[in-house]
Amino acid sequence: MNRDTWSEVSLSNIRNNMLKIRQALPKNVKLMAVVKANGYGHGDIEAAQMAQQAGAEQLAVAYLDEALHLRTNGITLPILILTPIHPSSVKLAIEHDLMLTVTSAAWFSEMREYKPPYATKKLRVHVKLDTGLGRIGIQEKPQWEELVPWLKAADVVVEGIYTHFATAGREDTSFLKQQYKRFVDMMEWAKESRLAVNSYHCAGSAAALRFPQLAMDMVRIGAAMYGFYPKKLVPTIELEPALSLHSTLMQVKKLYKGEYLGYDNAYQAEEDQWVGTVPIGYADGWSQSMQGTELLVGGRRAKVVGKICMDQLMVRLPGPCEEGSVVTLIGRQGSEEITFAELAAHINSVPQEISTSLTARVTRKYNDKGEAQKRWDKRIIQSSSKGAII
Repeated sequence: MNRDTWSEVSLSNIRNNMLKIRQALPKNVKLMAVVKANGYGHGDIEAAQMAQQAGAEQLAVAYLDEALHLRTNGITLPILILTPIHPSSVKLAIEHDLMLTVTSAAWFSEMREYKPPYATKKLRVHVKLDTGLGRIGIQEKPQWEELVPWLKAADVVVEGIYTHFATAGREDTSFLKQQYKRFVDMMEWAKESRLAVNSYHCAGSAAALRFPQLAMDMVRIGAAMYGFYPKKLVPTIELEPALSLHSTLMQVKKLYKGEYLGYDNAYQAEEDQWVGTVPIGYADGWSQSMQGTELLVGGRRAKVVGKICMDQLMVRLPGPCEEGSVVTLIGRQGSEEITFAELAAHINSVPQEISTSLTARVTRKYNDKGEAQKRWDKRIIQSSSKGAII
């Protein structure tokens, strides 16, 4: 590691989260682990390996390139690509044994230019139905009827039919119930068409944890795999975040009353104070929206002040601290903790936006549960002995 900013990823937390989720689901329900966006910023290969150890039968990604990356790194589980690929890439998908999301007859029509119906290898697909999220998918029965002949082709296997809920993480479940009823009604289209379908699935992380009765044949676990879930709405399960983020104090200085700090004089000291500079900025994924959040230094909270720069940020310290002291932006030091949920609330978003925003400049270090915390506690003690504030 050639810089003083890095993340710690607990592989055991990912695996244990999946095991807990598995135990909370009805028996015989398949588990699809979502490892898109580089495993929600945790590492796609590592996340896929942990999911497989926990018994996941399938994986899901957003794009073809993500699936190919898994395949070229030895991941052999069935993989669903959640976003429709270009028809010209169908041969590549079949070659690597990938399942494709389809949403229209037009896609099939164009695809046939690249895959003749007499080709020996079969095309495995999941049909996406739009029940209210409004993103992608079939909405009306005429669209379905137009698609059916293509789905019944001898070289096509319908692995699944699925939808996705828009409000599964909200306390109000009225819209979720509407979507579920809509999906059940649309499932009848397949039965009326006498179409062979291997699985039906509608529940992502929040829905699967809150309403196991909606699991159907399979659930898609993404955010919860990494410890992101509506904890207050699911009191029966305890999942652990898998990622923590750390840096160091690269410089500590005294800022006197009336002096300015940062671009555009965004911060002015109302009194004499100690400030520190931390080598992480918006080019690392720590955006300017994080201004005003807190981080941990010596086991105490300290507020980010001034505008966050491309490569650095400044923090008001609780007192004089030793340069080189460990700074925790996400995670625990002693009895204090900065959580994804806290930061997500500050930027009016979700935890996974934060984890997926961390760029490749932030090194991922993979550890078993507990190793990172012991290391920070040790460094804090060492810093304290040198005169740092704790």
